[in-house]
Amino acid sequence: MESGRPDEESNIALKEKIREDWKELREDLKEPQKTQLWKSVFRVKHERADPRTRALGVLTNVFLHLHPARVNRDAVRYSYTWGMGGITFYLFIVLTFTGVLLMFYYHPTKIQAFRDILFLEHDVPFGKLLRNMHRWAAHLMIITLWLHMFRVVLTGSYKKPREFNWCVGVILLVLTLLLSFTGYLLPDDQLGFWAVTVGTNMARATPLLGSEGPLGPQLGMTPFNDVRFALLGGSIVDANALLRAYIWHCIAIPLIAGVFMGVHFWRVRKDGGISGPAPVMLESEIKPVLRR
Repeated sequence: MESGRPDEESNIALKEKIREDWKELREDLKEPQKTQLWKSVFRVKHERADPRTRALGVLTNVFLHLHPARVNRDAVRYSYTWGMGGITFYLFIVLTFTGVLLMFYYHPTKIQAFRDILFLEHDVPFGKLLRNMHRWAAHLMIITLWLHMFRVVLTGSYKKPREFNWCVGVILLVLTLLLSFTGYLLPDDQLGFWAVTVGTNMARATPLLGSEGPLGPQLGMTPFNDVRFALLGGSIVDANALLRAYIWHCIAIPLIAGVFMGVHFWRVRKDGGISGPAPVMLESEIKPVLRR
């Protein structure tokens, strides 16, 4: 009989915890603007009628005051930030510039695509250099983005009040991987063909949207109407897949990524500048105390 008491006590505690969570959830639904999720996305407005907080309306406005009013010295050290966020954005600019130049020599058709790559590498002055700059910048952007997010995790910079910006960063990571994946098919060589074939075959197992994924067949998904068919524009990797990869790679995903990068940089400014540890005093800043 005594062995059952701890289970009964734990059940009672669990029920109380569920009641408290449910009560808190109902309160959040009534006033969502007071929740931490809401505050992480939209900063609370300061009361400008109070002279003591009137200046905060200017200091916290990204348009009226571009740079943060105060920056932690430890947060801007290169040994701490690694500069990976800025390097990633610089590589995106390089990719945009070289990509626009490459578009002058490329046709997204099955007949011309691979011929254009050969013409670019062997006949266009500095064409091979241009293509390799685009290719290696893409590889480096993936590496620097991973290192940037790794640094954010190590320093706990994804925590309050930066959780919303962390979610934006995760979306940017997915968009960057999609940019790399869609660009893989554009040369229309054997490497790109089989890479996209394997990648889109994996999409068949997508839950709800794939013909071989969980609940997909129950929802009427077949190889001719699932997410793989939508990505390729057909059931095989052919001219439709090449054209769709070209549009996604050169127009749609860069525009979406540009919008999210703008939100990302804006949130960095609104959250108080570059993420860093709690304000501390460096040993070099501590003035020696004169003993009497």
